[in-house]
Amino acid sequence: MRVPCKDWEDSNMPWISTVDPEDAQGPLAEAYAWQAKRLGRPTEFTQLGSLAPDVVHARLVLYRASENVPSRLTPRHRLLISYLTSILNATPHCASLARTQIFDVDGGKKLLEVLDRGTYNALPADEAALAEYVHKLTLTPGVIAESDIERLRQAGFGDLEILDANNSCAHLNYTNRVANGLGLLSEAPVEERSAERVPG
Repeated sequence: MRVPCKDWEDSNMPWISTVDPEDAQGPLAEAYAWQAKRLGRPTEFTQLGSLAPDVVHARLVLYRASENVPSRLTPRHRLLISYLTSILNATPHCASLARTQIFDVDGGKKLLEVLDRGTYNALPADEAALAEYVHKLTLTPGVIAESDIERLRQAGFGDLEILDANNSCAHLNYTNRVANGLGLLSEAPVEERSAERVPG
C-alpha cells in the first residue's frame, strides 16, 4: 500500500549539514548563482548537496538536460511522471513541486485524484500506458520487459518520447532517494514550485 506523503514528518531540517547561499564560495557559489539567476535562490534540494560542489553542478546540468529533451511529451505527461514517481516513493518534497503545477493544467484536479488512487485505467490511453510504465519502473524495475516498451509505442509514443519518459522517471527516482535518504521530508517552499527552478 502506498504511503501518503502527508503522513511523513514535517521537518525543514535535513539530517546532514549544508552550506547556506551567503556562505558559499568558489564553484558552489557559481552553481548556486546559476540556479538563482531564474529562481532568485538555490533550491533546498540543490543546497542538500552543497558539501560536494561538483555534485551540485553535475545535478544542475543533468536537471537542465532532462527537462529539455526535444520530444513530443506534453507538459501534462511530464508532470504525471514527476508526481507519480514521487508519490510512489513517498517523497513529499518532490511531490509538492509537481502537484502545484498539475493544478494549473486542464483537468489537473482529476489527474491528481486518479494518480493518488492508482486507477490508471481511468486516464486516456496514452496517459494510462505512461502511468503503468512509471509505476513499474519505480517499484519493480527488475521486471521491466520489452513488452512494456511496446505498450508505450502502441499508445502513440515514439522512441524519443520513450527515452524522455524513462530518463525523467529515472531522474526523479534518483532525486527522491536523495531527498528521502538525507531528511528533506518537508514540502517544497511555494516559491520553488515553478519551472523557474530549472537552470537556464
